[in-house]
Amino acid sequence: MNLIDEIIERAKANKQRIVLPEGTEQRTLRAADELLRGDVANIILLGNPDEIHQLAGELKLQHIGKATIINPKNHDKKETYAGFLYELRKNKGMTMEQATELAENPLYLACLMIKNGDADGEIAGAQNTTGDVLRPALQIIKTMPGVKVVSGAFIMFTKTPQYGENGTLIFADCAVMPNPSAEELASIAIASAQTARSIVGVEPRVAMLSFSTKGSAQHEMIDKVTEATRIAKEIAPDLLIDGELQADAALVPSVGASKAPGSPIAGKANVLVFPTLEAGNIGYKLVQRLGNAEAVGPILQGMAAPVNDLSRGCSVDDIYKMVAIAANQAIGLKNN
Repeated sequence: MNLIDEIIERAKANKQRIVLPEGTEQRTLRAADELLRGDVANIILLGNPDEIHQLAGELKLQHIGKATIINPKNHDKKETYAGFLYELRKNKGMTMEQATELAENPLYLACLMIKNGDADGEIAGAQNTTGDVLRPALQIIKTMPGVKVVSGAFIMFTKTPQYGENGTLIFADCAVMPNPSAEELASIAIASAQTARSIVGVEPRVAMLSFSTKGSAQHEMIDKVTEATRIAKEIAPDLLIDGELQADAALVPSVGASKAPGSPIAGKANVLVFPTLEAGNIGYKLVQRLGNAEAVGPILQGMAAPVNDLSRGCSVDDIYKMVAIAANQAIGLKNN
């Protein structure tokens, strides 16, 4: 059984309530039908029920009737959610009228449902921008205690089983933070380790990447990585983490032994934390395209509950996998 199959089976064994705010988007609806057919998660669709049922009929979908369908404009908890949003944001200047209007926005409603315990996670972005998906999540759900930033990780399924965990690695941050500080980079490393545990199901071995290994060069960009490593070790003393390491020293046992003798990570890393967003984004796309690897994500890390953003060019299969991943994140957070 491959890792994606394992992720799906874990989701089936402990079904979570995943809300899909883009309930009238065709790919989302097709994915929901497949998820319901496979009994992978309890699906909540947001949108006009008549429109959803009409689309389901046109698309010849057989299982949408198993979903919970909520009309954002008219449902039993509308006033409750609007009041909750008002209390949450009134110190920021939000009026009750604004809260009522926003509570009808599916992206806000999804986050309000999660915050109130009526859903366990959210997948969106097939129609909406990353900013639109993240804004209500950061305002309502917020980050986990002790986590300073939200970051984006990819699970990289490579064709090189000698590296990572039988060829599987976590790359971060590839999606959110352009130039994290040392404190933010440490937070990204800790969140990425949690992703490795809850989704990949492995004990993380985290390499903090740079263009230097253990002082082979001197630069303020390297200093940031070494300081981030120190902070992460202080916050999570049991975490297997080391840096700064060049990519080959992190991955190749012989290079790691030569460049960083005695390191618990060198040559054995399964989580790669990049120093900047440009390095992470370029790195994952090079591995994906030149190495013919499968990149699954971005998985948003650091939120108090799973909220994952899709590419607007996503496929039905991408949505299906991200729902299963969000379910595993929710399970992992509940087990912490």
